[in-house]
Amino acid sequence: MKLGISALLKRTYNEAHGRSMYRFLLYLTGLPLHILVYLFYLLKKKDRTYEATMADVQRELTDEGRKDHLFHEYKDQLLRKAEFFQQKKNPNEIRLQAEKLAAERFQQEVGRRTDERLSQVGVRKETYSSYFLSLLERPMFLLATLVPGVLMYAWLFLISNPFLKYIMERLVQSVFVIIGVGILVFSILYISPFDPASNILGESATKEQIAAFNQIHGLDLPYLQQLWNALKGIATFDLGSSFAGNEDIASSIANKFPITLTIAIFSVLMAIVIAIPVGILSATRPNSFLDTTFMFIALLGLSIPNFWQGLIFILNFSIKLGWLSATYTPGNALSIIMPVVVLGTGLTASIARMMRSSLLEIIHEDYIITARAKGLTKSQMLWKHAVGNAMIPVITVIGLMFGGMLGGAAVTEKVFNIKGIGSYIVDKQFIPDVPAIMGGVVYIAITISLVNLLIDILYAFLDPRIRSKMKQT
Repeated sequence: MKLGISALLKRTYNEAHGRSMYRFLLYLTGLPLHILVYLFYLLKKKDRTYEATMADVQRELTDEGRKDHLFHEYKDQLLRKAEFFQQKKNPNEIRLQAEKLAAERFQQEVGRRTDERLSQVGVRKETYSSYFLSLLERPMFLLATLVPGVLMYAWLFLISNPFLKYIMERLVQSVFVIIGVGILVFSILYISPFDPASNILGESATKEQIAAFNQIHGLDLPYLQQLWNALKGIATFDLGSSFAGNEDIASSIANKFPITLTIAIFSVLMAIVIAIPVGILSATRPNSFLDTTFMFIALLGLSIPNFWQGLIFILNFSIKLGWLSATYTPGNALSIIMPVVVLGTGLTASIARMMRSSLLEIIHEDYIITARAKGLTKSQMLWKHAVGNAMIPVITVIGLMFGGMLGGAAVTEKVFNIKGIGSYIVDKQFIPDVPAIMGGVVYIAITISLVNLLIDILYAFLDPRIRSKMKQT
């Protein structure tokens, strides 16, 4: 049965209020609304039944001497404890500690007895949270507070959907990962023995010239100030100028990053198109000549270094045969073929082997045997039940190796003279040009985080267990 808007908001608010981070975001996004409602809560809080009952209970327990009894009980316990452990304690210290413990215990008993007495007449203590929840049940309250509470209501609608909530949590995690990557990269560059001023100005530079260089680029500032400037520049896409020359770093990365990303994407597509059918064919014909041949070729693909494969390709397809250009040229579609093949060879081999092993494992599961027993053909069993489940670890491999391709594309780019982000970071590393390296690495980390988010979303579509868990949480 579908919930109404008020009931949905109330349920979602109640669930989110139980988690500290979500509760903080509820109050933050709905701060204007909560201020207004809290003022009305204080003005209209006329029922003092709970406070009056608590005062009566506290008076009764005091008259019974309950607090004094607790004080002497805790005092005796503390004295026996000190005597047992042969500790010498000041009597005044024991008295103060006993009074504190007795007061805490006394207040707990007062609260418990008050709740018991009020529950007998159907009265409960009203807190601000319960008061706000009662208001959420009223549609007129939602209409009247739509403007001041629009951010909070949007937040509640967002987390009421398990899929959107799942995506949002992954995005928040990605933000923290990216910040962590930025801090780690900057810290490594900060403590590295390389001196940008000496490397750029040369050995003949005077101390005054080095000091002026450091002052211009902010290298004389404290560590935390430099770190904050670097992170702020990345967040605002204002990375300043390169240490070596007047090159605008943000523009350089914007020009070079798409080249590396394009080659990586085409390499992944090539790997998927080739490796998944190969893995399926090998798994459906285990230990056959076809399976042995495919897996041997995949093993070769994993063993061949990228730089050697690239040089062999240039020697044969460029120099001897003259079919393809030895270097990458923007706008020339044929010049991208060899870099894509070289970069995607390892990924193709890994996906093919993973697809084969995963599908072989799935084929021998009990539910596949049951499907065959029910009369399903081999192809129906394979495409309807086996391949989808076997794709889950394959997707994991694709996501992990895509990040490795972006980060490790520098070797391939150097071989084919590609002015991509990988070779750009390597060139800047030896200065070291801190803003350029920070920008390149962090923007790669952002791309990898987005790819992993896409992988997580694909998990939810392929695995019903993950969808069920998302709805439960």
